[in-house]
Amino acid sequence: MEKLSGFREKDYLEQVTLLYEIDKAKDTAALPELMDLFMNPTRDQAVDRMVVNALHAILATSPQATIEGLASPHPGVRTLCVQVSGESRFPEATPALLKLIETETDQDFVYEVLTALSRIKTPEGLPSFRKHMTSEEPYISTLCVSMLGTYKDAESVPALVAMLNDSDSDTRYEQCDLSTWEVVKALAAIGTDEALASITAKLRHRNPTVRRIITDCLTAMGERPIPFLAQAFAQKAADTAAVDQQTLAANVLGFIGHKKGADVLVAAIDRGVVEHANVKYAVYEALGRIGSMKGVICLMDGLDESDELILMAVVTALDRHVNPGILKNLTGRLAARGPVADQLARAVASARALNIFTGLYADPAMAEILVNAVCLSKDPVVVEAFREALSALGTDQAKAHAAKLPDVTAKAGAKKAIAADDSKSMLALYRNILTDLGVTPLTATNGQEAVDHLDQGEVPDLVITDMNMPVMDGMELTNKIRSTPGLEAVPIIMVTTESEGSQREMAAKAGVTDFLTKPFKPAQLAELVRKYLG
Repeated sequence: MEKLSGFREKDYLEQVTLLYEIDKAKDTAALPELMDLFMNPTRDQAVDRMVVNALHAILATSPQATIEGLASPHPGVRTLCVQVSGESRFPEATPALLKLIETETDQDFVYEVLTALSRIKTPEGLPSFRKHMTSEEPYISTLCVSMLGTYKDAESVPALVAMLNDSDSDTRYEQCDLSTWEVVKALAAIGTDEALASITAKLRHRNPTVRRIITDCLTAMGERPIPFLAQAFAQKAADTAAVDQQTLAANVLGFIGHKKGADVLVAAIDRGVVEHANVKYAVYEALGRIGSMKGVICLMDGLDESDELILMAVVTALDRHVNPGILKNLTGRLAARGPVADQLARAVASARALNIFTGLYADPAMAEILVNAVCLSKDPVVVEAFREALSALGTDQAKAHAAKLPDVTAKAGAKKAIAADDSKSMLALYRNILTDLGVTPLTATNGQEAVDHLDQGEVPDLVITDMNMPVMDGMELTNKIRSTPGLEAVPIIMVTTESEGSQREMAAKAGVTDFLTKPFKPAQLAELVRKYLG
């Protein structure tokens, strides 16, 4: 091309101007000279970069020239043409790309070709992703697994299941690498019965991050996984592993929020399959998230529960679905007076069940019982919430009761505790226990919200965290805290289930100070708080 004649002898400004014009015009006639400049660079980084840009622009408009470049003996030309093939999504380049990696040993180049094929997405590329899915190079394996999900390739499910099982082995479960993440997502995307059965079977994966990924993927699928989650309730839990599986399955059914999930849980209760306190708690909380008629009836039966934590879950769930039937049931129970009624009234107060409170308040007897329960609270957040509810009612009785509520404020210099849990009723229980002990609670529904407290300058004297939470789990939160200057020694209490021995080991290595095993009594947590805060 005449314009490039004597290019190397021209000054910098002339070179840049010529390359800019060629790039803008995308003139394929300039390819031979540009290729020569690419293979034999000027050594001026700015000029050589413009040569690459001009080549890229021209090749992007010429599939044939790009495919010819894939056969070049020059490795740089081949790599450039591979990248252009993918970025320009040239389907006709697929055969040449496949030929390039038949015997290729340079794994970086293999990755470049697979990346190009992943962008083109022709059916002919699928066998290459199957072939390299178990590559020892994590970045190659991760890309291939992701593409198998994109292709919804049912044929790869057995191999993906094997990879998921391997990630839970004794030598690998402590780390959740990116390839494991993509394996779960791929199986969910493929969505065959075999794929879904394998995912639900790993709800108890020993790595809490993998558990969270599985939960998120199943939740995003809607009602499709419900029959597989229902299998956890086929019979009574015979051991702690089965208890965990039922608990986690109930959680996911609640997150999915479909009425078919509520039917599964109600049927399990009716058959007497739900026995363990952990499972009961999870089932009632899930029914509260779903809100079906059958679920509400089941929740009203749950008011018979004597366990304080389970009762809190029932009240919290019912508060989301208040109706005349619920209010009538509660009125009868509270009117009976006695220790059981007192416990129920305290649960309404501690759970900040404002819908129940306002629904019952029209009955003077109920109003007096509930206001007295609120007066026992030492939590300023709870007291102020009910004070606002009474002010909104605006009646003389409500004004009198609002004035009756104590002025509860956090004491200056009081110790602080961060409590992180994705369960509203658990957080209510933590608040109740901590405020009774004179500790100011800072609540969070996941680990990230707990970290937000730290970012805002809060320095906790104690941290209480659940292990399994969305967004950021308790293990990640622990790692964050231990890597924050000044918080290396803050006591961290982690709430776990009985059978999580492997997770306890991981948590202890991460820096957890102590553990609280579900189900627990409030007095047990209070004892631990006193132990670490004096």
